[in-house]
Amino acid sequence: MNATLERPPVTGGDRVAVVGGGMLGMVLALRLRQAGSDVTLIEAADGFGGLASPWSIGDVTWDRHYHVILRSDRTLRGLLAELGLEESIEWASPRTGFFTDGRLHSLSNAVEFLRFPPLGLIDKLRLGGTILYGSRIRDGVPLEDVPVDRWLTRLSGRKTFEKIWRPLLRAKLGDVYQTASAAFIWAIIARLYGARRAGVGREQFGYVPGGYARIVDALTQRLAAAGVVLRPATQVASIVRDDGALSVEAGGAAMRVDRAFVTLPAPYAANVCTGLADDERARLLEKTYMGVVCVSLLMDAPLGPYYITNLTDEWVPFSAVIDMSAVVNRREWNGAALAYLPKYASPDDPLFDRSDEDIVAAFTAALERVYPSFRATAVRAARVSKVRRVFPVATLGYSRRLPPIATSVPGLFLANSAHIVNGTLNVDETLQLAGRVLSAASAVRSR
Repeated sequence: MNATLERPPVTGGDRVAVVGGGMLGMVLALRLRQAGSDVTLIEAADGFGGLASPWSIGDVTWDRHYHVILRSDRTLRGLLAELGLEESIEWASPRTGFFTDGRLHSLSNAVEFLRFPPLGLIDKLRLGGTILYGSRIRDGVPLEDVPVDRWLTRLSGRKTFEKIWRPLLRAKLGDVYQTASAAFIWAIIARLYGARRAGVGREQFGYVPGGYARIVDALTQRLAAAGVVLRPATQVASIVRDDGALSVEAGGAAMRVDRAFVTLPAPYAANVCTGLADDERARLLEKTYMGVVCVSLLMDAPLGPYYITNLTDEWVPFSAVIDMSAVVNRREWNGAALAYLPKYASPDDPLFDRSDEDIVAAFTAALERVYPSFRATAVRAARVSKVRRVFPVATLGYSRRLPPIATSVPGLFLANSAHIVNGTLNVDETLQLAGRVLSAASAVRSR
């Protein structure tokens, strides 16, 4: 669709700029417009959606990064219902694989767990007990003061930590895992067990036919129809409070607004927003981010029956194998299969500077060792997404150093993945964050 850039007539509401057109910014813009504000949504990229944006690979358009919908994703499903898309969700109950000591194992049910060769019976019982115990914790804040390695070792034992947990932590966080709190792993356990409870005893993953291309397009159309001014391909240079209003310099011109909602990653927000208190800037800049290099492979056939293959052999250059063909009907890709090979890495990792061709060659060569039936010659198309800042690490005492949503600059609000406390970065958590931002903004206006 072609979004109009003209400003709609002012309806008596205040003037608002939302900076960042990912799912958080899009939903904030929609809700603020529905509340009567005159809203402009500004995005540096050519299109909207952020980490949920679609792209083309070969002759297929699909998600740039891997996404699934869980039965427990009530906020996301509510938005999809509002957009007329929830009833179209297709559900699957895929299996889980585990690659360790050079061998691939199925780990999809209790029987397979008990047969899992790398661990003895006592180790398995302690591992299962750790997961069950974590699933019953309702408040992760006390875990912020406990190092994740200490918590997991105490519950699961040293052998299980070294054999299972440590490689999984390093796959997600690199060596930074040593600074993470137990709240990090608890959030992952809580989300997966929430999915199992909502799926009546088994994990069910879903998707909207058409993928996030369809979701983002529907949301973009809703924004335009509501009168939100959409400004893609527009870089914001600065936001400053001046003469009773906020001046947003974007695309070489300044616009004056009453309120601005900035959804950029924390360090970018600190650079753009002038006038923040020293402590506010420090809280934004001190966040330790992880980025991702994610290879998408369009293939002749699926790799196997597993949606996710967890990896503990540290020679593998990627963090996991995500075979979307285990969830999504292959008719979406004209009969092809689609897999993602993500590698989580620090923003300064040399991997970000390697050529896409080198990365694809290295990743596919390793994939042939993980899945012996796979051949790189079966790849129809490959693309590499590189995002240097995706989520901040849940370090010790994380919530005590959370950047404020309502800043010391009147009318300026900041929100990004750093504000997802004791949760995992996914679309549902992002939409929940949007609700908290709106509540914070409402509280300020009612003072």
